[in-house]
Amino acid sequence: MTARQDSAEGTGRARYTYRLRVSSTALRLLLAEWDRCRWVWNECVATSRQVHAHNRAHPNERLTCGPAQLDKMLTEARARTPWLRDGASVPQQQTIRGFAKARTKALKDIEKRLPARQRTGLPKWKKKRKALPTLNYTRRGFRLKDGRLHLAGGIALTVVRSRNLPSAPSSVRVYQDSLGHWYASFVVAAEVQPLPATGRVLGVDWGVKKIATITSDAHDLPHPQHGKTAARKLARYQRMMARRKPAKGKPESRGYQHARRQAAKLHKKVARQRQDTARKWARRVVTDHDAIAVEDFRPKFLAKTTMARKAADAAIAATRTALIEMSRKHGRDIRLVHPAHTTMDCASCGARTKHALPLSERTYTCTACGLVSPRDKNSARVMLVRAGLTPAGAEGARPPGALLPEAA
Repeated sequence: MTARQDSAEGTGRARYTYRLRVSSTALRLLLAEWDRCRWVWNECVATSRQVHAHNRAHPNERLTCGPAQLDKMLTEARARTPWLRDGASVPQQQTIRGFAKARTKALKDIEKRLPARQRTGLPKWKKKRKALPTLNYTRRGFRLKDGRLHLAGGIALTVVRSRNLPSAPSSVRVYQDSLGHWYASFVVAAEVQPLPATGRVLGVDWGVKKIATITSDAHDLPHPQHGKTAARKLARYQRMMARRKPAKGKPESRGYQHARRQAAKLHKKVARQRQDTARKWARRVVTDHDAIAVEDFRPKFLAKTTMARKAADAAIAATRTALIEMSRKHGRDIRLVHPAHTTMDCASCGARTKHALPLSERTYTCTACGLVSPRDKNSARVMLVRAGLTPAGAEGARPPGALLPEAA
């Protein structure tokens, strides 16, 4: 399988993900390690809820539930529980770190009084038959040798490599997806791979009919409709699941498991098609242009409109992320532009219409200078103006000195 490079948490790092070949012995050890980590997570959830209930009942006797207190509890639990002590300490400690990070984010959202639909929920229980295994290891918990990944606890896994890592990894995440496939995701220092200068700039406006409308017609990204193509098959598998759904408390039949696996396989295929389309388009855009002005668009609001299904199939957020990652990887100048009033401003004279244009009106006409342009093309040119890029002509070629040096 081809390795995938994704941005990791923080700056200056990247993720390289590889498929793993897991033997029956390694599978047994991985699942046993996951059982211990899941137990640690659930103990953290229980302790957090107990501390919260105590603090509400006794405001003057407040307790804390941070990583230091949870680490101490883990040390005591390993000392008195042989089953927990048989596992490696590194993934268990990283489970506590992940829990603390999730809980801190949720509490910050509550303090900001964000609406419930925008808040990150507090950590919940990880159920045995629903939670997918995920194990995190720091540098002292793994090593790479002769094409194999050796994890703490004597677990050896074969890495299916399509290319070598650019540098020594600082951490690795071993996880299983909904199809039962295992992957290793390594965090390494990101390398900038500069491309030759082209002297061209580009403006990008996001949409639904076309995922991306560009100032250059040759780089427009039409809607591929991968989800619509797979909709009939997916509906069939979902009907099979509905017919074979077991009663509450009863085990799943083989027919239900087969239908669920087929549905998951189709979902995975569509997700990979969207990702592949986005990355190939982003690579072409980044190769042909020095600077890119991108609408800083957050398409969450589209989920409550009549365009929700088509917008979700467009995967605008994933395409935007792919473009930003590809630009940073190759040292291009990427500038994020606030989307307010981009459909109301004129790219030629800067005049603003007195009312917002309805979606049915696809042609922009400026009453000040008389410019007539397709609505999305005008918005893409507005991105260039707001980003401080001054293209000379429709193709985005710029005169010397037109590209400002500051980054987005």
